Amino acid sequence: MTTLSLLVGKYGRGRNENFAFEFRQHFLANHLITSSNCVWLSYLGCSRNGNRLRIVAAIRKGKKHDYPWPDDIDPHSSAGALTYLSSFKPLPEKPKPVTLDFEKPLVDLEKKIIEISQMADDTGLDFTNQINALEGKYQQALKELYTHLTPIQRLNIARHPNRPTVLDHILNITDKWVELHGDRAGYDDPAIVTGIGRIDGRSYVMIGHQKGRNTKENIARNFAMPTPHGYRKALRMMKYADHHGFPIITFIDTPGAFADLRSEELGQGEAIAYNLRAMFGLKVPIISIVTGEGGSGGALAIGCANKLFMLENSAFYVASPEACAAILWKSSKAAPKAAEKLKITAQEHYKRKIADGIIPEPLGGAHADPKWTSQQIKYAINQAMEELTRMNTEELLRHRMLKYRSIGGFQEGIEVEAQRKRNMKLSEANTLTALDLESEIETLRKRILEAKEPSDLITDQAIEKLRKDLDQEMTKAFISMGMQDKIVSLKLELSRAPDRPPKQPLSQKLQEKSDKIIQEFKHNLSKPGAYIKLKQKLLKLSTVDRLIEQRQNADKLKREINQKVPTSIKEKTELLKKAQEKLSRGDTLDNDMAEEVKKTKEEMMEFLKSSNLKIVGRSMKKDGIAAPSMEKIGKLNKEINEEIKRAVNGTSIGNKIEELKAEVAKDSSSEKVKQLKAEIKEQIIGAMNAEKLHAKVEKLRTELGSWREVDVDGKTTVNHNGRL
Repeated sequence: MTTLSLLVGKYGRGRNENFAFEFRQHFLANHLITSSNCVWLSYLGCSRNGNRLRIVAAIRKGKKHDYPWPDDIDPHSSAGALTYLSSFKPLPEKPKPVTLDFEKPLVDLEKKIIEISQMADDTGLDFTNQINALEGKYQQALKELYTHLTPIQRLNIARHPNRPTVLDHILNITDKWVELHGDRAGYDDPAIVTGIGRIDGRSYVMIGHQKGRNTKENIARNFAMPTPHGYRKALRMMKYADHHGFPIITFIDTPGAFADLRSEELGQGEAIAYNLRAMFGLKVPIISIVTGEGGSGGALAIGCANKLFMLENSAFYVASPEACAAILWKSSKAAPKAAEKLKITAQEHYKRKIADGIIPEPLGGAHADPKWTSQQIKYAINQAMEELTRMNTEELLRHRMLKYRSIGGFQEGIEVEAQRKRNMKLSEANTLTALDLESEIETLRKRILEAKEPSDLITDQAIEKLRKDLDQEMTKAFISMGMQDKIVSLKLELSRAPDRPPKQPLSQKLQEKSDKIIQEFKHNLSKPGAYIKLKQKLLKLSTVDRLIEQRQNADKLKREINQKVPTSIKEKTELLKKAQEKLSRGDTLDNDMAEEVKKTKEEMMEFLKSSNLKIVGRSMKKDGIAAPSMEKIGKLNKEINEEIKRAVNGTSIGNKIEELKAEVAKDSSSEKVKQLKAEIKEQIIGAMNAEKLHAKVEKLRTELGSWREVDVDGKTTVNHNGRL
């Protein structure tokens, strides 16, 4: 196509009123008139003041067409992406490596490996062993670090500048890809990409949030924050897929929808809501994959799927941890605590059945090996499609509906309570009271001391569970105290330290660092009312450890005594057992047996004295009379407790007790706690029937005091609680 440019200008006065024509590009006037593409120039007239007009016609050669695709398109092309339809091109330079804050301890090891490698190249010496050892330590430290990531650390990985974008994954997993543009309403939002791709012979419509790979691209893509045009563009492609029967794959990676004034005026909320409703009516399988961060409604607008998968280090949240911390704690520095409470990680979503699967990432995050990560995504898509393609349209729609209906514990077909009380206070279901703690310690103490076997399986399981719970509480405390990075750094330094014997002390530097962390932890733990659950578990575990140590010492002493006891005395103990059984049945001992029992006891006493063991008492029964009934003692004890309870309920002591509990939670050693205890004690004593209670207490003492131990010969008397 040939174009003609006309330039009109004024000439000065006094000149001839003729038109001057200047033709550029070496074209003449007669050529214009006689050519097929002729231009008829007619007299245009002139102004009254005598000014002339100057018309310049410039002709340039134009393109055959203005479309983006080339002239020589191969219609039989079966592979490759049609790159001329997309502005996504390979970066001219490789992105610079970015080290996250929690990865800094690994930098030192990496520098050492590089330095030794360069030294080997410069000197020609063989440092293979040293390099292999350092690489082994690096891999071990990397594995340790990425196995125990906190929620905020996983979020930082999801936001990593070098993390592969949606188009990176699409180009890695598709055999053929065509990007499509526009919402058919005047604008193509670059924050959302759409198109058709083929994976293993099956065509899909693919929709995703596209972040930039550098600052320039991020600005062009609006940091993957779509406007209403982007969501309407996605909706157009969904309807296209529904019409042609293409399965839909959506890739989620956005901090949220773009919330500027213009987007709100154009109906941002309406566009998101319309997409949510429309996705539940689509009759084709939908698979959503969270590749980075999924923020609020901006992610849900393309995320209502039959199957939702999340990359291992991705995050899905209703509000960013920084925004949540700014609202609740008035500071974005509390973002780690907010991330812990919001349950934003893939692991938490999978546990709550929001996500249907977790796609693994390489150590170091998806940016460490993008192609491997993309292949894991491809595998997850193929596995999900095998299941979804077996469903008919009705089953697909019901499957999608039930997935979201079941979130939060709702079960289809079960009637919901008409009235339900809701307590907005913090849940205290898992908080142990002081009474519960004492009860659990007492139960464990009895089971440890009364266990006949050296190891009681139930007790061991209870103790192991207590230790695991304590570890979880410690981890939560470290995170809330902001000490997680210090602990990780100390672990890495210990792993880099040379091998040393177990009992050898740490180096001075490590010891000082360790002591500093311990002092900081103890200081934070000692704050009144802080970390109550952790304090309770620490107290419980220390009590259990002390009881286990007592039991082990008793068993050790018992073994030592049994080793020293002669065989002759061990045989005679059978005689003592028989005599005890006779007395327990109410039978009397004949003279010969009584004499033999007396002689055996004297021999045992002599042996114990010769072994430097002091005899503090012996536990036997009184001439066949059983010890006082525990039922009777329990009944008396219950009556006393009821008397005390009646006194408490009949007065205002209950309020004092509640006040005491509150003060104990703040500081158990304060003066006010002691004062309240004294006041409660005085009021209980004053409110009770002193004479009636005194009679019951004396009766209980009489029952217990009447239990005296008498030897089988009826002469030596020992108190009932005497033990060897």
